[in-house]
Amino acid sequence: MSNLKSKLQEKIEGWRPRTTKLLKEYGDVKIGEVTIGQAIGGMRGVKCLTTDISYLDPMEGIRFRGFTIPEALEKLPKVPGKETPYVEGFFYLLLTGEIPSEEDVKEVAAEFNKRKIVPGYVFDILKAMPEDSHPMVMFSTAILSMQRESEFVKQYNEGLNKMDMWIPTYEDALNLLAKLPQIAAFIYRYKYKGGQIIDPDPDLDMGGNFAHMMGVDAPYDDLSRLYFILHSDHESGNVSAHTGHLVASALSDIYYSISAMINGLAGPLHGLANQEVLRWLHSVSEQMGGKIPTEEEMKKFVWDTLNSGQVIPGFGHAVLRKTDPRYTAQREFCLKHLPDDPLFKYVDVLYKVTPPILEEQGKAKNPWPNVDAQSGVIQWHYGVREYDFYTVLFGVGRALGVCANIIWDRALGYPIERPKSLTTDMLEEIAHIK
Repeated sequence: MSNLKSKLQEKIEGWRPRTTKLLKEYGDVKIGEVTIGQAIGGMRGVKCLTTDISYLDPMEGIRFRGFTIPEALEKLPKVPGKETPYVEGFFYLLLTGEIPSEEDVKEVAAEFNKRKIVPGYVFDILKAMPEDSHPMVMFSTAILSMQRESEFVKQYNEGLNKMDMWIPTYEDALNLLAKLPQIAAFIYRYKYKGGQIIDPDPDLDMGGNFAHMMGVDAPYDDLSRLYFILHSDHESGNVSAHTGHLVASALSDIYYSISAMINGLAGPLHGLANQEVLRWLHSVSEQMGGKIPTEEEMKKFVWDTLNSGQVIPGFGHAVLRKTDPRYTAQREFCLKHLPDDPLFKYVDVLYKVTPPILEEQGKAKNPWPNVDAQSGVIQWHYGVREYDFYTVLFGVGRALGVCANIIWDRALGYPIERPKSLTTDMLEEIAHIK
């Protein structure tokens, strides 16, 4: 070990007890309006961001512009002959706070359609990347490569009034969002389907066109619409939404901001949860020999898992105190379209037995399933079985909410984000350790 690395290790081992002590014994000590525990613990629960696009209610789940998920899915115009709303109409809701008319949706869909041609150099860049590149690296790179197209940068360099900055930001957002489905589908087909690319269909809506380019038959188109809507936004504080806001606050354009958002989403503590759940479900199935367990058998398995010090993936949420409505919406889709799918049967039994067990155990603040508990299962059912690609799907949806937030940030002239940091010595002085 080098002298530098050895010295650093010595410093780290000496420092860790200080942080542990501050969290354990002085976590509730106030620093201004927040506590030491919040300052060290990732600012969890600190109310210091503003967004009107969505709000996470502990009992009702996510509200998009004041509408609960069931309300939004019921009220938004649906694609003719399909079950789920237009993604384009949902984006109209995120931007305006109003339920669009059929004419409004057609206008937005037409806007997306005329903007969805992806520059050829984007595909050239993706093809030039190493074969083992992660899909999220490819997705982020493709988005960032289009920064040269930014209307915001062009107008800013020419001289742009601060109150007008939202206008080119809006143009960039629509230009990018319209292209994301084709970029995502291209990555999937190029990486996992031998490069057999399916061209976009100009007559299809965003969700339908994505399913077409993925090469997956109906009702995968309805699933795509539902998936993009459910994953679109989750307040401003989660890593992906916050990263997009943070980067945009420096007046970085949409391409920089959404590429950064994707990078945050790629972290195993954020966007990878759905594939972790699916991996765990496969291990459960393997341990049970592929047999669909009874409720009693699953209860025993859950208790054995918890007693061994492990967790049940897909259950619990930092804010929610009931079943995640995003989970419920996907569950209803599964009950209608894949009730006999073996993995869904595992999810179904877990849904029935796990919450009461977690309540009895008493460690979980929220014993109910979250959105990740079955989102990967549905993708698996329809043949999209490459775990690493699931976060790209998440990213297409999340971009809708983050773009809407950034447009409004610019419209309201929000300043650059710049919280204040304190040293460990300062925290120890505030806690009267020193």
